[in-house]
Amino acid sequence: MSQLKKIKVEESIGLTLAHDITEIRPDEFKGVAFTKGHTVQEKDICHLMKLGKRHLYILDLDENRMHEDEVVLELVKALSGDGIAYSDKPKEGKLELIAAHDGIVKVNVDSLIKLNMIPEVMCASIHTNTPVKKGDKLAGTRAIPLVVEKHIVNEALEVICEAAPIFEVKKYKKAKARLVITGSEVYNGLIKDKFEPIVRKKMLCYGSELVETIILPDDRERISSALKDYLVKDTDLIITTGGMSVDPDDITRFAIKDAGVDKLFYSAAVLPGAMMQLAYKGDIPIVGIPACALYHEITVFDLVLPRLLSGEQPDNTDLAKLAHGGLCLNCDKCTYPACSFGKSL
Repeated sequence: MSQLKKIKVEESIGLTLAHDITEIRPDEFKGVAFTKGHTVQEKDICHLMKLGKRHLYILDLDENRMHEDEVVLELVKALSGDGIAYSDKPKEGKLELIAAHDGIVKVNVDSLIKLNMIPEVMCASIHTNTPVKKGDKLAGTRAIPLVVEKHIVNEALEVICEAAPIFEVKKYKKAKARLVITGSEVYNGLIKDKFEPIVRKKMLCYGSELVETIILPDDRERISSALKDYLVKDTDLIITTGGMSVDPDDITRFAIKDAGVDKLFYSAAVLPGAMMQLAYKGDIPIVGIPACALYHEITVFDLVLPRLLSGEQPDNTDLAKLAHGGLCLNCDKCTYPACSFGKSL
């Protein structure tokens, strides 16, 4: 049976320390001389005695129990998929998962919850679909007690492996985007377009580029023709602006349908951005951005764009799931993505 034992230093060879042992050398060093979990060796005895240790607290584990550091190493290895980095040196029985590159973090939320239903182990994370930078902290996992029964660890590993990977960071594709700006008032020069610099800036944030822009009047046939032209070019993403509302002269969303798309989804459970349209022609997404993107720094476009650039094709179910967390609070100083906006389950 596993238990904490007080034992003479000279009798501790081969046993495992249950706690860190600190060493202080005035004006030279202050820190950990022996870490928790260290197996005492014969050469350590003299050093320990010099530290004033005559007795040690030893963790004597049998084959059916695991030390917290051993447990967390097993957990973090199993939890980590592509794009995840971690240290192999636990601190206080805890390890963190780190983004190995820029991208969008994907979390299997249901399996994460299932894992946390198992006693004596845990894992906490940021929200799934959050854009992250290399080096960002994604999750932390640990064993809760100092010692965990091996059958509990095996149960946790089974849950993780059934859904592996629970964590991954999907890289962004360096996409070539083309933009169709619609609106007779812009086409006729009555007002200056402000969409193009907004879209260009957002594409650059993810390492992609806006390679072509055209401004067209509210002409359904001309807009559709331009989209068809873009579709046969070297294009990864098409964006349209304007013409997304229910006004009779807002015909851009119908022109997208006329372009012969395979799938089309209109509206998202997000404010701002409820009137967004998302369509696909093969592997090429067509995103219809509503006018709110001119007045709000962050909209539904910012929630969808990273997923598109990571190779996903969100559908109407994904757009509906954005309802939970889909309300922007319009803070005086925007801190997105470090806020609640877009943090759906």
